[in-house]
Amino acid sequence: MRDAPADAEMISHQLLVRANFIRPVGAGIYTFMPLGYRVIRNIWRILAEEMDAIGGQEMWMPNLHPAALWQATGRWDTVDVLMKVQAAGSREYALSATHEEVVVDLALREIESYRDLPQMVYHISKKFRDEPRARGGLLRLREFIMKDAYTLDTGAAALDAYYPSMLQAYFNIFKRCGTPATAINADVGAMGGKSSHEFVVPHEQGEDTFIACVNCDYAANVEAAEFVREGEPPAALEPLTKVATPDCKTIADVAAFVGVPTQQTVKAVFYWWTPWGEKEANGRQDDGRQSDGRLIFVLVRGDLEINEVKLINALGGGTARPATDAEITANGAVPGYASGIGLAAAPDLQAPGVYLLADTSLLAGGNFVVGANEAGYHYTGANYPRDFQISQMADVAQADTGHGCVHCHGRLEARRAIEVGHCFKLGTRYSAATNATYLDEHGQPQLIYMGSYGIGLDRLMAVIVEMHHDADGIIWPDSVSPYQVHLLHVGKGEQVVTTADSLYTQLQQAGFTVLYDDRDASAGVKFKDADLMGIPWRITVSTRNLDQGGVEVKRREQTERHLVSLASLVEFLQK
Repeated sequence: MRDAPADAEMISHQLLVRANFIRPVGAGIYTFMPLGYRVIRNIWRILAEEMDAIGGQEMWMPNLHPAALWQATGRWDTVDVLMKVQAAGSREYALSATHEEVVVDLALREIESYRDLPQMVYHISKKFRDEPRARGGLLRLREFIMKDAYTLDTGAAALDAYYPSMLQAYFNIFKRCGTPATAINADVGAMGGKSSHEFVVPHEQGEDTFIACVNCDYAANVEAAEFVREGEPPAALEPLTKVATPDCKTIADVAAFVGVPTQQTVKAVFYWWTPWGEKEANGRQDDGRQSDGRLIFVLVRGDLEINEVKLINALGGGTARPATDAEITANGAVPGYASGIGLAAAPDLQAPGVYLLADTSLLAGGNFVVGANEAGYHYTGANYPRDFQISQMADVAQADTGHGCVHCHGRLEARRAIEVGHCFKLGTRYSAATNATYLDEHGQPQLIYMGSYGIGLDRLMAVIVEMHHDADGIIWPDSVSPYQVHLLHVGKGEQVVTTADSLYTQLQQAGFTVLYDDRDASAGVKFKDADLMGIPWRITVSTRNLDQGGVEVKRREQTERHLVSLASLVEFLQK
């Protein structure tokens, strides 16, 4: 195609469609055309080689999962992108969003004692997610291809010991694919577990934001990033004083009216939090049904923002939405003028009253300006814990550019990126839910420790194009290119066609993969298409080149053209 699709914003989307690597079927659903599938298979090969190198065994797991598997782990109603299928006889299934449930089910059947551990299995298979924002071509899909690996270990120490080898395998994979990636600390999200690392490739149009220190090697997803709350408690506490603040609707308005910086104010934000079903002693969630929920009153210093993922994690999971004015007033607070002053803080999430959760930034300052729980009024000189109590203190503020690094006190910087892989230490999240155990050396049952590790092949293919292209088209790295050589003939004459036909056979016999453009088309069209498709080596057979004693050989990303004799062509390419 000469023109990009109208809805294609990402360059990878534009070029992969134009060069006929992919064709859209529906939003977030693509057919891989012959060229595109060859790229996928090359990525597949690299993934399999690196997984095999660290003891992985490739297998094949189903994409249709009985609902009971997901209900057993409590995720049937908690994974919001799960595609569900109703079969005859009221039987319910999930289309595979991921395969932790299948692996833990296999562990229940196959693992008996410590002699059966450790295990590392992987497969490369389709995944399905009811993605509400399918976009970016192959970057956010409803049907995609994933390499997911799973480890089964005897304990946390064994999992921790193996984990670095998986991280190194991921570094190897991305380097071999031409997409060197950064590993950052990340939130575990719906996967659950102990900790995780996300692999990202910096990109201005990426959907991910990560925080990196400009001084040291600290990097983390914005949902997990820590930072220094700069500031000190005041030497002298001012008296609590009520002042009129007419028409002050925002923190900035209040700070300007009172004459203080925004970091000397406290922002009150209200959420309605709904926990998932009651957790049993072994950490298992029951049927996943939501309980009624409660109001969460969040306090954060006025110069900071709340990160909702951090907030939900601090509360132990569940879902959160902005509270309504009616929900706020029903709990004794006044929207726009709220604070913890005069409110009885609930001691825990099960107790009645207002649950006040404060960010740790309240410890890095004082003599704050806060709401007076009365329209048009604020307090000055507010200090914790003298003037109000809280239910819980946690890190719920979002790190951003300019904040201090907790490791070296350098400056942090927010950067855009595309996620290309994720590694999770699941621990006993799934084995506890299903009682997947093994017998230790003493014959005692112990929970299996799991890890989960994923890379999306389609997404990686798109990121390769994002990083390797120019104004004329794709520039495939040799490791993943659909072919090594793009052979074409231009001009008229029987000798030209005969020579090109002969080279096609000769190059393949020498072990090269060759795409042969034998169309009756102009040189301009063929060269344009060759640049668009991006195969590393272009060999042109023409009357002029043959008259000069050879064929023209050009590397895709270079301007230099080589005249190479037919007799030395194979040796030239091999070198």
